[in-house]
Amino acid sequence: MAKKLLLLDVDCGVDDAHAIMMALAAPQVEILGVTCCYGNTTVDNVCRNVLRVLKVCRRSEIPVYRGAVSPLVKDRSVADKYHGKDGLGDVPDPDAPGLENIQAEHAVNTMMRIATTYAGQVSLVATGPLTNVALASKMDPTFPAKLKHLYIMGGNMEGRGNVTMCAEFNFVADPEAAYIVLSYFMCPTHIITWEYCLRHPLPWAFFQEWINQGTEEASFLKKITARSEKIAKALQEKGGMHFSPGFVTCDSYAMATAIDESVVTKHTEAGVSVELQGSLTRGMMVLDKRNLMKKQNRAFITTKCDVEKFKQLLMSAAK
Repeated sequence: MAKKLLLLDVDCGVDDAHAIMMALAAPQVEILGVTCCYGNTTVDNVCRNVLRVLKVCRRSEIPVYRGAVSPLVKDRSVADKYHGKDGLGDVPDPDAPGLENIQAEHAVNTMMRIATTYAGQVSLVATGPLTNVALASKMDPTFPAKLKHLYIMGGNMEGRGNVTMCAEFNFVADPEAAYIVLSYFMCPTHIITWEYCLRHPLPWAFFQEWINQGTEEASFLKKITARSEKIAKALQEKGGMHFSPGFVTCDSYAMATAIDESVVTKHTEAGVSVELQGSLTRGMMVLDKRNLMKKQNRAFITTKCDVEKFKQLLMSAAK
């Protein structure tokens, strides 16, 4: 059986690391490259973090590319609370690979090149702000049609935000980029929203089993996730609305969908857009279930998950 060809576009925080490790462990997947975008931390930290993940998984041969350093229009500060300032829980690693290991080619050029070389064969998994993806589609208008599938972790179905009142982090980080991507992409597009992730939390008992498997990978996961585990549990104990009881690793839900679409047991299909103007709603994803926008490129918005299959994919990342 031919392997699934994936290109990963990440803003490598803790959950991106979980997702990358899941893809690396999937025998049916071949990762053609990892492109990096600012988001959970600076783009240079993102590059370093990806290199660390690949080293731990003994897959340093996979090329890593530096991409966008800021949003298309309005800049905003990067997140440094949940994932730590370095994006991986602020766990020192004196032996981490340096930026000299990053490829010279810009991430956006890489996206266009790989999509052309593997036209109709490669799927893009985007787990950070969509700046790189939007730039690729503007530089090469044929880029969106060359992808086999696009998997996005981002957006929301009900105006429930995790950064602002109404917007999810990846979309509000660069609303214009999200708008461009959702407006012009013609390949099958799967959106794994914030609410979908919250509705499928994993038991903390599973989390402990996952990070205590006794492997080098599990030890790495335990270290980098310690900070976010503490924050998540504290918010849950206080009844924080943004965290369901249990362990939630958002980007991993998107990666699991790309690896095995049967992980998603139900989805809704709708035209999608992003609010750009509202003072309270900027960055919010808008669903057009009535097709008033008359869009050809209606997206698949995931709604239900086979949690047991998801657990198996996640567990394999630390074996």
